[in-house]
Amino acid sequence: MIGGLFIYNHKGEVLISRVYRDDIGCARRSPTSRATSFFHVKRSNVWLAAVTKQNVNAAMVFEFLYKMCDVMAAYFGKISEENIKNNFVLIYELLDEILDFGYPQNSETGALKTFITQQGVKGQTKEEQSQITSQVTGQIGWRREGIKYRRNELFLDVLESVNLLMSPQGQVLSAHVSGRVVMKSYLSGMPECKFGMNDKIVIDKQGKGGTTTTDEAGKSKFDSERSISFIPPDGEYELMRSVGRTKLEVKVVIKSNFKPSLLAQKIEVRIPTPLNTSGVQVICMKGKAKYKASENAIVWKYVIELLPTNDKKKWARPPISMNFEVPFAPSGLKVRYLKVFESKLNYSDHDVIKWVRYIGRSGIYETRC
Repeated sequence: MIGGLFIYNHKGEVLISRVYRDDIGCARRSPTSRATSFFHVKRSNVWLAAVTKQNVNAAMVFEFLYKMCDVMAAYFGKISEENIKNNFVLIYELLDEILDFGYPQNSETGALKTFITQQGVKGQTKEEQSQITSQVTGQIGWRREGIKYRRNELFLDVLESVNLLMSPQGQVLSAHVSGRVVMKSYLSGMPECKFGMNDKIVIDKQGKGGTTTTDEAGKSKFDSERSISFIPPDGEYELMRSVGRTKLEVKVVIKSNFKPSLLAQKIEVRIPTPLNTSGVQVICMKGKAKYKASENAIVWKYVIELLPTNDKKKWARPPISMNFEVPFAPSGLKVRYLKVFESKLNYSDHDVIKWVRYIGRSGIYETRC
């Protein structure tokens, strides 16, 4: 069965080493003999490796490794190099209970916790550490105290790119607008900004197009009030990004190199679609076409007489491209208001000079010939 279990970090250093059989041969706690099989899985920045020289069931070894990951996660949370080092005593106790001479035993978390009652040491993430620091000291990690300017100014740029791909017949094959909101902040003290916009875009929750805000921006009231409250960093930074929905149009034409007397049977054409496809409109001249969401494809079945074609190569005309810049947001996004609040230095929103600029540019804007 399993000859040894090892946990490595991303540098190849051994963090945990438990040898159950002497046939694998080890030097510096790492197996070195030939004809050795390695089974490994990766979690975060560490690798769990099971080693054996026997002809074992590979699926069972991988099942054990995944189960071992679940057990460690149940005891001390995220599997990382820091948590492995902080809980190495606990991990050795778990290995003694789970593996006996290389044979997996009881690996159920509930049963193990009745024998091993030790609580794991859970390492804090950077977000948790930043939140604790903010609660204790009242400081904001991305903005220092004591910033002062003679004149408080705030610049907001709405930058968007229009991407278009058009067929020679004038049909739009693909079209979407991607953009970002860039802010330059020259404000004194520790101000709080409130940024409001119209309802042209929504916060993306499923990865199918929408808006993604940065960590500093609050998302809780966006859906109801169409506003974001945040404490801005000093200087220039990206407040949010937006990606418009994409429409993709595909035209399929089939030609044949066979003789006109031949008749094809049971023809099936499968047209793959993107994974985030929400709807399909199919128009076919012959046969039947149907969109199958489970297969992420459009299946077109028909019986048709195949026509001959010649093989003369023609010059592939490159697409015609165009560049432009317009003083508005092509997506229709508009800033309704931009307010600044600062209670300690006692300056109001009216004392801040605010600038809002819209720039729409061409991205990949092409027409096929």
